[in-house]
Amino acid sequence: MDERRTTPQLDLPLHRLQVPRPHLLPFAIGSFDTIGPLSRAGFPHRHAFFEIVYVTGGAGAHVVDLVHRPIRPPQLCVVAPGQVHYWTEPEGLTGQVVLFNEDFLLGHPQDLAALRTLAARPVLPLGDRARAVGALLADMEHEYEVRPAGYPGVLRASLHILIVRALRARAPGETGAAPGRRTELASAFTRLIADPGGVQLSVASCAQELGVSTGHLQTLVKQATGRTPGRLIRQQQTLEAKRLLAGTSLTIRQVSREAGFGDPAYFCRFFRRETGMTPGQFRAGVGGNHHDPRITSIAAAPGGP
Repeated sequence: MDERRTTPQLDLPLHRLQVPRPHLLPFAIGSFDTIGPLSRAGFPHRHAFFEIVYVTGGAGAHVVDLVHRPIRPPQLCVVAPGQVHYWTEPEGLTGQVVLFNEDFLLGHPQDLAALRTLAARPVLPLGDRARAVGALLADMEHEYEVRPAGYPGVLRASLHILIVRALRARAPGETGAAPGRRTELASAFTRLIADPGGVQLSVASCAQELGVSTGHLQTLVKQATGRTPGRLIRQQQTLEAKRLLAGTSLTIRQVSREAGFGDPAYFCRFFRRETGMTPGQFRAGVGGNHHDPRITSIAAAPGGP
């Protein structure tokens, strides 16, 4: 259901959504087997689309943006465009995989912000919500396979319900209510900088892209997220640098450029200030595992980040 493409300058695969009748329905749902072997790919790669994975059985681990989580079914995982992920030693994975792009969410724009929130936590344990989530996904898969009259609307509504239930699993009482202006702007800003090319943007260029003043962007993003736009850009630059150091063979100079820094020396100082390690030390610590060994034990703990 998805196609592997390699970004020439990064040698980090980018998967683009390939589904039947993409001009009608940029959406697919199925099992790991029906979606295809790339649904459990064992190499670091990015998506140009959203993926929601509901794991009901199996063993192994899932690594999303350097965070390593053992598979403990039943659990839900949301992977957003631009994130780097892969599976390690997957055995007997069962469940459902949902693939879709932003165009599929036009009727529920607030779901974009919710999905970014969910993607910030690699795994959502479902507990007693698993039965309801499983039933909802089974109904969505049936709609997708049978395609009765009005099925696109049913799928969009069901996806919205799935996202709301996932938010409840993350933080009880969070229902995905309709956003205000500041939430919409903050969501648009985070989507903008989450794109691999977005790390090279400044606060001023982001404001221009979004059609607001720099001061207005500063105020609304700080109110919505508790962090300044500049801080969010720096965090995104750090994450992108980690992705490239862990998942590619680019030189430090090349990583510096791709992460939005013109001066490699400044990049090295920046990276050390943000992480406590030089880029070389980080890459050496990651080795061939493609995840940050310092956060494995924290991430594996229940309720971890």
